[in-house]
Amino acid sequence: MCGPAGSGKTTYARGLEQQGLVRLSIDEEAWARGYRRQPLDEEVVAQIEGGLRGRLVSLVRAGRDVVVDLSFWSQQKRAEYRALLTELGVLAETVYLATPREVVLARVAARSGAGADDVQLSPATAARYFDHFEVPTEDEGPLLVVES
Repeated sequence: MCGPAGSGKTTYARGLEQQGLVRLSIDEEAWARGYRRQPLDEEVVAQIEGGLRGRLVSLVRAGRDVVVDLSFWSQQKRAEYRALLTELGVLAETVYLATPREVVLARVAARSGAGADDVQLSPATAARYFDHFEVPTEDEGPLLVVES
């Protein structure tokens, strides 16, 4: 999954989870560890993401289908995960939630902070996340674009 905060990644990923995929979520892991504010410190992100990568590898080796619910805002980050999965004999598909900026910003502004998928962001942070998101291209590998 990829897209900026508020694009609909978690909603879409939960649908895949209902179809039998295992969903790994950085937001849920951060929430479970007591982090209620975003953005997270880089050290915290590295710890959480390291754990998620380990779970991803274990699940894939066990033959499970997995959806990683993470923004994957940069081409570099997406490439890192594709390389990891390629080493395991898996061709990863990128699912990009293409959501208009005004929709994303409105969704984030409406968040109440009640849960992992409802973490509040300042308007400036939400705008920065959207504006710095690197839209995936077919050159990166299999790509499904979902208009959200």
